[in-house]
Amino acid sequence: MSPDGTGQTDPNGNAPIVPEAEFDAAMPPLSGDINAPLEPMPAAPVAQGTAPVPAPATQPTVVTTTGDDLGPVPVQSPELAQPLPALASYDTAPLETAADIKDKDAPQIRYATELKGLDKLKLDAAFKSLSALKKGGGKAANATQVAARAKEDESLAVRLMKSLGYYDGTAISTVEQVPGEDGKPGTLRATVTANPGRLYTLSSVTVNAQPVIPADLVTHNLPLKVGDPIEAARIQGAEANVSLVLPQQGYPFVKVGDRDILLDDQAPTATGAYTLPVDTGPRSSFGQLVTTGDPVFNLEHLNVFPRFKQGELYDARKTDDLRDALVATGMFRGVSVVPQQTGKTNPDGTEQVDLLINQTKGPQRSLAGSAGYSTGQGFRAEASWTHRNLFPYEGALIGSVIGGTQEQGLSGTFRRSNAGKRDRTFTAVLSADHSNYDAYNAFTTTVSARWSYDSTPIWQKRFTYYYGGELVGTNESVYDFDRAEDVRRTYGIAALPTQVMWDTSDNLLNPTKGYRLKLNVSPETSVQGSVSPYVRTMVEGTFYYPVSPSLVIAGRARAGSIDGISRDDLAPSRRYYGGGGGSVRGYGYQRLGPFDPKGDPVGGRSLNEFSIEARYRFGNFGVVPFLDAGNSYESSLPTASDLKFGAGIGGRFYTNFGPLRFDVATPLNPRKGDGKIALYISIGQAF
Repeated sequence: MSPDGTGQTDPNGNAPIVPEAEFDAAMPPLSGDINAPLEPMPAAPVAQGTAPVPAPATQPTVVTTTGDDLGPVPVQSPELAQPLPALASYDTAPLETAADIKDKDAPQIRYATELKGLDKLKLDAAFKSLSALKKGGGKAANATQVAARAKEDESLAVRLMKSLGYYDGTAISTVEQVPGEDGKPGTLRATVTANPGRLYTLSSVTVNAQPVIPADLVTHNLPLKVGDPIEAARIQGAEANVSLVLPQQGYPFVKVGDRDILLDDQAPTATGAYTLPVDTGPRSSFGQLVTTGDPVFNLEHLNVFPRFKQGELYDARKTDDLRDALVATGMFRGVSVVPQQTGKTNPDGTEQVDLLINQTKGPQRSLAGSAGYSTGQGFRAEASWTHRNLFPYEGALIGSVIGGTQEQGLSGTFRRSNAGKRDRTFTAVLSADHSNYDAYNAFTTTVSARWSYDSTPIWQKRFTYYYGGELVGTNESVYDFDRAEDVRRTYGIAALPTQVMWDTSDNLLNPTKGYRLKLNVSPETSVQGSVSPYVRTMVEGTFYYPVSPSLVIAGRARAGSIDGISRDDLAPSRRYYGGGGGSVRGYGYQRLGPFDPKGDPVGGRSLNEFSIEARYRFGNFGVVPFLDAGNSYESSLPTASDLKFGAGIGGRFYTNFGPLRFDVATPLNPRKGDGKIALYISIGQAF
């Protein structure tokens, strides 16, 4: 029986806490009207000494108040009543961040970096160049920063291993405290340990491309084979080779797609199946030139430049060659040559591709200047003004002036570049010059014309030449040995100068390897009382041998001869002289050779010179010790006797337009009157 005497229990025999009858009696009656008002809440018990809280009415009362009912407004702060300051008065400088604050007293910790596991893959250098720990310089704000850098280097190590084909590679980093010695504070040691795992190799190489001619053109130029490591640099280089070679073999519009490599890590050996999509585009041949932009050149002149013929199989190298030739003219601020599809099919099945030349006109006028100094020749400066296209197309007018302690002159030059044929130049010159050297004093007027095939700083050629004609009228002082005095004579000279040159060097102004061979032949006739024909000849060879990237051995040998006329019947300005910055350094300009009784050089009919230099370069500077030898002779053929030697050392400052040269030399077997020191300053190497 239950404790309440009802006798009711639950299935477990437990009596209820509140009998059901008592619970039902306590519940308020329920109404079926859901809109009926809520019953009032019973009053809460009131503690002694407090006022009872009245129960709310069954309907709430809404009270409306006005501003007058709000009571007095509290007193406002005077600062709040002031108007806001202007925006311009605010300090808008950004707040310093932690990275901006450089407090010398801020605590720093030092750490050492250790790398394990990448040495056998030869990745140590690549890791160190990219490592966050290494870039930190062994210093950090706290150990947390060191740990964060080590985590970055974990990812770096994994990326580097994958780049070599180790796709299972893992890396972990640890940071540990290294106690100091003798009471010194300890440091941290961050260790990155890499585990390369297996090397993945190519299980297959598949190329998806249209049929090409020859059939193996793509696969042959994709140097990948089964068994090669899946190495990023190797694969990217192979794909780049396809993009490079196909445009040279008639496919200018080739597009190499995104590779797909499906790795198989379940096989006994880790492999990957390589697939490369290639859109070769149509096999094409050269069509016509078309142009847009500024009309610097018309189509007729543009067609002088190509080294290909219409209908020839397309080769991107010849397109690049065309653009280089246009750049070398100096006429353009910008020029591009782009192949354009035409949709026209040639009889051989190739598609005709036109070349679109976009021309942007550059400055047509320029000023130039040069200056130098050498012992015996003194100071010499030259300035020129050029209009490169005054007589279209590429008809230039050049005005030059020379000023110096021993030479002054004016000249006007007309130059037609690419005259009817690419790289062929026609030049006509009218000049007036005054020279005052120890060897002679001359007033000279020259009219000359020549055709040439020359190198330029942009376009250096193996084989160059020129040929032309000169008419020279000159009034010169000359020592008359019969009269034993200086006299002035007027000479009329007609010459047909010719030069051929073979050049395998790598640079016009600063060669470091290769050699040059040059031959000059000039049949001439001198008219001074009588007609005297003769031939001037000069042969020269230079070589450049790179001992190391910073050291070049350079040598030169030169020999000249004048045959068919006696020395005294030859105008002094047409004779051979030795000595000076471009000859045997250490001796004055034109001071080598026979002398008159007064001690002035009179020149000769032959010449030989030899030079050797050791050009050592460090950065933009260089040091050049050198040894020169040579002389000029009265005979028509040079001899090896009575050679004069000069030695010295030079400095070089290398610029983007060539080296500035500063040479100091001394004669090793001087004659009476030769100076002890000679100085030479100019642009470009001595040879």
